[in-house]
Amino acid sequence: MSAGEQVPPWLQEQVGRLQQLQQNLQSIMVQKQHLETEQLETDRALDALKKAGDTDAVYKAAGSILVKSTKATLISELEEKKELANTRLTVLAKQETRLKENLKEAETKIREMLRGPPAPAGQKTDTPK
Repeated sequence: MSAGEQVPPWLQEQVGRLQQLQQNLQSIMVQKQHLETEQLETDRALDALKKAGDTDAVYKAAGSILVKSTKATLISELEEKKELANTRLTVLAKQETRLKENLKEAETKIREMLRGPPAPAGQKTDTPK
């Protein structure tokens, strides 16, 4: 395609689809990174909480204030939060895999479209000498 040619609508459509898939993949990866960070923080909180004595005062954040709670309650809440994050990470990993496959397919389709239709069988593609 020379510099003066317009990009055909079918190609614009496929490139737009490819860009949308790339944006979706980027979004999934950001969400995964956020969840992984949240999971690390939850693990650290659980470790600290398990080291605390049974009679030690423990608190949890409730907006901009701290509320007194029990060690058992907080451990239960944090373990539930961790389990939910694991589930969400599994779902995001599957979505990421699916998007990567779709991206490969879209890239292949664009390359094939740019090459043009294959020559019919039995027809020579070289120029005669």
